[in-house]
Amino acid sequence: MRVYVPNDSTAISLGAEEVVARLREMDSAIEIQRNGSRGLCWLEPLIEVETPRGRIAYGPVNAHSLSPAMLAGEDHALCLGDIEHYPYLARQQRMTFARIGKIDPGSLADYQNMEGMAALHQAVNSEPLTIVEQVKASGLRGRGGAAFPTGRKWQTVLDTPAEQKYIVCNADEGDSGTFADRLIMECDPFSLIEGMVIAGIAVGADRGYIYVRREYPLAVSRLQAAIEQCHAAGLLGKGILASDYDFELQVRIGADAYICGEETSLLESLEGKRGLVRSKPPLPAIQGLFDRPTVVNNVLSLATVPYILTKGAVSYADFGMGQSRGTLTVQLSGNIARGGLVELAFGATLRELLFEFGGGSRSQRRLRAVQVGGPLGAYLPESMWDLPLDYETFAAAGAMLGHGGVVAFDDTVDMAEQAQFSMEFCAWESCGKCTPCRIGSVRGAELLASLRQGNEVEQKLELLADLCETMEQGSLCAMGGLTPYPVRSALRYFSEDFRPEQPVEEEVE
Repeated sequence: MRVYVPNDSTAISLGAEEVVARLREMDSAIEIQRNGSRGLCWLEPLIEVETPRGRIAYGPVNAHSLSPAMLAGEDHALCLGDIEHYPYLARQQRMTFARIGKIDPGSLADYQNMEGMAALHQAVNSEPLTIVEQVKASGLRGRGGAAFPTGRKWQTVLDTPAEQKYIVCNADEGDSGTFADRLIMECDPFSLIEGMVIAGIAVGADRGYIYVRREYPLAVSRLQAAIEQCHAAGLLGKGILASDYDFELQVRIGADAYICGEETSLLESLEGKRGLVRSKPPLPAIQGLFDRPTVVNNVLSLATVPYILTKGAVSYADFGMGQSRGTLTVQLSGNIARGGLVELAFGATLRELLFEFGGGSRSQRRLRAVQVGGPLGAYLPESMWDLPLDYETFAAAGAMLGHGGVVAFDDTVDMAEQAQFSMEFCAWESCGKCTPCRIGSVRGAELLASLRQGNEVEQKLELLADLCETMEQGSLCAMGGLTPYPVRSALRYFSEDFRPEQPVEEEVE
């Protein structure tokens, strides 16, 4: 009898280890297989029992709700049936996340049994330019937020002559409501490693760094263990797969600075300096880490590369719409009934995500606003929930997809308070290098606090509009430049929250 129990941070925080201990008490003959989460966060811990009918899932379970019926794969109030046919999963198109929840994240053999490292074998026998052309043909764009074409960035690094080049993975996942990078690192770390080695072969880099936020200790340990296994198997180090290619990889840990999610601040931090934004040009692709040509890509971008090489660029590009090809990874959180990971082809709508996947609000009240793209993303009202999820469509509407975080709010939310939080967040996280961001965010928070008290509302709103324009046009990076997005959207779509009701004076007879 084999029972699968997830061992990612979400499941562990909700009692997965206690479930394992209880299973061993119930039957010492049970084979317990630790797998990564499938991303159905509201059902964690979600266990799966191997049966002739498939892997029958139960969730959310705890040490007290486990029963012999579950271990026999029988019907139960918590039974979800064959997990592969569970609607939340069956409606998705998982490419980047094809393996999570299915394999033991600590097992290289498991990874290889699901076509893992097939792309690397292909890469060592290909010309670098051929690899770059495949990535360009796929239409893959940066999944960290900027959505810059990945292949074009690789081409620039390949074409820039230098004795030393680098591959840097931005795993400083700091956006509110996002956890896709963490799921890759905790549940399928070998895919990221494979993608980085392929990137190194493609551009002529022999060293890479994964910059992980300090709040992800489990991801760090998983990556380090996976790197050791890859070294032992000849997949990292000198002469990869008996070829002429070398590649060394290290994990570096950040120090709680949101600004280090910006690529040039991240590079400064990697060099041992304070995380301050660099002026551009020069671009990191030409003069990046230690002033050498550097590919800086997000976790999801790099972890998608093995799929593209194995299945073909056309197979990936066939999904999506317009210039947004392949899939978008959405992370549902906030006031949502079914929070979790959804990977769909570009073109789905927010309404579909919020209700068909998310199941509406957790509070069972009416949903009022959704913030897409992290703490610097716009707040969208219901009238915009039918927009297709596409980079250009969202940009034209004054919004952004960012890293795919979707945070829902019900009708009890105070949008003026949310706008004030956006300014406060920027003030707290600003690197302080440029005046519009450093000073503007502080003044913006003060303005909104005063405005919410009903003080000179119209004058303050006019001043706030000017301040937002200054921050957008004058800030050195997206930290200050995008902070006006949530503020302006809250003002535009939820203006009633910015004009507090004045007390009605009683008539004196």
